[in-house]
Amino acid sequence: MASERIRVLIADDHPLFREGVASSLASAADFEVVAQATNGAEAVALAQQLSPDLALLDVSMPVMDGIEAAARMSAHRPELRIMMLTVSETPESLLAALKAGAHGYVLKGVSASELRGIARSVAAGEAYVTPSLAAEMLTEFSRPPVPDHFSTLTARETDVLDLLSRGLSNREIGEALTLAEKTVKHHMTVILQKLQVRSRTEAALLAVQRGLPMRVEPPAV
Repeated sequence: MASERIRVLIADDHPLFREGVASSLASAADFEVVAQATNGAEAVALAQQLSPDLALLDVSMPVMDGIEAAARMSAHRPELRIMMLTVSETPESLLAALKAGAHGYVLKGVSASELRGIARSVAAGEAYVTPSLAAEMLTEFSRPPVPDHFSTLTARETDVLDLLSRGLSNREIGEALTLAEKTVKHHMTVILQKLQVRSRTEAALLAVQRGLPMRVEPPAV
């Protein structure tokens, strides 16, 4: 640390919340709030002027959001510790913040004493993510990828499935593709196996949900 006290910059566009955080931190002897900003652009400028030890940033702010501000701060002052203090619980926001250089991600429901403890840890070089979000992210990363059964279909099977999803019978599909009805039935059996469905209807619904591109024109009426 550059000084015995932790010099903090707070950026949040809600004055009441921002001042409450500032008051809570300032009540502890080891914190000094050196500046408050109402948006990300102000925060970036103040960080360059005042060289704080820790920046507390909201994610959603006008002019420049907290994630963009974090990215600019970390690029210009890599030694600066950055902590997001936000209501945003989305994995996308968390990942974006970490990629931007944030060292902590805390939800605004945290108590004043917890916030001070987390801020001390982040300022000391530790990383912190609200436990519920960390658990959710770990669950998401450990989940096996959903198999893309459609990628196993041949071009001809895709043609057959496309026409099936448009309500054509085996005979009509055969006429459209110049195939024997027996051949269409064989393709249909393989399609059901590859998509792991039990009926033509399920296969057609999957194709519609997938937005399967139409590869051929329907037969003339």
